[in-house]
Amino acid sequence: MAMEMIHADAHGNDFLLVNEADVPPGTDRGALARRVCLRTPGPGADGLIFYTHGVSSTRMQLRNADGSYSEVSGNGVRCLGASIAERRNLADGAQITIDTDAGAKVLTLLERAGRRFRFRTSMGHPINIRRLILDVGGQPVNIATLNVGNPQCVVLDRCDDASLRQLGGALAVHPHFPEGTNVEFLRVDRPDHLTILIWERGVGPTASSGTGTCAAAVAAACFAGARRDVEVTAPGGTQRVEWRDDGLWLTGWAEVMSETAI
Repeated sequence: MAMEMIHADAHGNDFLLVNEADVPPGTDRGALARRVCLRTPGPGADGLIFYTHGVSSTRMQLRNADGSYSEVSGNGVRCLGASIAERRNLADGAQITIDTDAGAKVLTLLERAGRRFRFRTSMGHPINIRRLILDVGGQPVNIATLNVGNPQCVVLDRCDDASLRQLGGALAVHPHFPEGTNVEFLRVDRPDHLTILIWERGVGPTASSGTGTCAAAVAAACFAGARRDVEVTAPGGTQRVEWRDDGLWLTGWAEVMSETAI
């Protein structure tokens, strides 16, 4: 049975989307993700999203590029939203509900330019926010830990390629995080602007992360003097995070790139 896959991208963080109805029974989803996410010979991706359209919402489950499970992806949610908005030809102001293993995420379509869509997404409340010093190979690292639907570790005083290479992989699988963690390296440029580098759990260095962007904004507001409404720049571009009484709101774009069959 051929599976139709949609390739979508959000600030350089890309995903393949496949309808649950096209997945043969008994498919090893981890193995499938590892195969289709390879960057060669195909385009590859940072993750594989399985989706099911319902009456009022769409359900998704995510596998990382290495086949491991992930509760949610803020950019992945938006990639799926872009495919839905395109298929339904939605107008500005339309809302899409995506059900994830980290709860329902509601996307509001702000604008469209061709196959690119900009959304503002409700990401829920951050929980278990802590600051600590973690030993990584004998080196003390100043971090904030929290959960924004998935586990996050924000390095508070380093944002450079050397630190990303030296610490990212070790922190992602550090014994302090029994389920692994996403890792962000944070620099506060101004109270309203942050810069991050990202080591994604199950992927490695990525150009962007929606949940990582949210986590960095929360950590910067709590421990580094940033505002609760900030722009966060990663290698793949800039997203906006608002941390309000009703939770986190993430604004950014996603683009439908292509369709293929495997």
